[in-house]
Amino acid sequence: MRIDGALIAYLEDLSCLTLSEEEKTRLTGDLEKILGNMARLDGLDTENIPERSHPFDHVNAFREDEVRPSLDRALILKNAPGSGGEMFAAPKTVQ
Repeated sequence: MRIDGALIAYLEDLSCLTLSEEEKTRLTGDLEKILGNMARLDGLDTENIPERSHPFDHVNAFREDEVRPSLDRALILKNAPGSGGEMFAAPKTVQ
């Protein structure tokens, strides 16, 4: 892919940016380097490499669910600035 002024102008419009001439020149060079590196990756032999959706073996890292006693509701509500029966009372923040 050729990086030219038309592509830079399209990207500038697409991203709603206004670039200076210096920034456009630098962006052109950066994009050419990026595409050059992608082309090098295209040349890699991946014939005997298995496809993977994740770089590591998938392991379930979640803990097992276990029932444990919860905190005493009355004790928790005692520390609240206000309560409405069995729940915290908070001032209305949305009109």
